[in-house]
Amino acid sequence: MSWFNYYGLIIMLIIMVPNVIYAATHKNAEGGKFNNRAVIIAEQAGRYGCFALMIFNIPFTYFNFWFNYALTIYLSVNGALCAMYLIFWAVCWKNNGKVKALALSIIPSCIFVFSGVVLANIPLIVFAVIFAANHILISYKNAD
Repeated sequence: MSWFNYYGLIIMLIIMVPNVIYAATHKNAEGGKFNNRAVIIAEQAGRYGCFALMIFNIPFTYFNFWFNYALTIYLSVNGALCAMYLIFWAVCWKNNGKVKALALSIIPSCIFVFSGVVLANIPLIVFAVIFAANHILISYKNAD
């Protein structure tokens, strides 16, 4: 894989589709109850860092797949996680609660951390850990 990760782009598109649909259908939704500014900023930094690093590989910080059949495992695990994410979105569309909040925050966190480890992408791992800790906390605190 070169500087551009087509697989990562596809994964990002898959997990963004339900979010875009939700945002379009809930234009007047109020913000979350949890308002810790530092946590929200860290979560957003982690989110956008993960988005960028899933698609673009920075030379000398990215070491590609580091074991046999890593591409197959990368695609299989991320495919299963994306499918789980879409299923949770579909099943929990009308429901709110901690199960939905945690599932829809843990699954993308797992995608980012797993991708960083399998690709040996150090910045992606760092941003994924920052994103995961803060996103899961915010989702849990905002759940009904």
